[in-house]
Amino acid sequence: MDAEPQEITNLVGREVYSKNGVFVGEVEDLRLDLDAEVVNGLAVSALNPTLFESEETGSKGVIVPYRWVRSVGDIVLISDVIERLKNDEDEENLLA
Repeated sequence: MDAEPQEITNLVGREVYSKNGVFVGEVEDLRLDLDAEVVNGLAVSALNPTLFESEETGSKGVIVPYRWVRSVGDIVLISDVIERLKNDEDEENLLA
């Protein structure tokens, strides 16, 4: 049996962790591409201060590209954010 589809708003408020188990933050909102009807990012706030400096994020939070999401359940599991921040060419697009 197929599981019932869930509304994307169910992601709001979920904690976000890296695949290594490091707390990243909490989903505050979603970035949508309405033309393509897809989620293309998660707005994450309540950030782990050891991962992000307030000067980098402007204390607002970050946008995590949805392509980094590995699984969604009680929590959202993403690729290792520390490695991505240091290596991703789109780093300037990550900061909110």
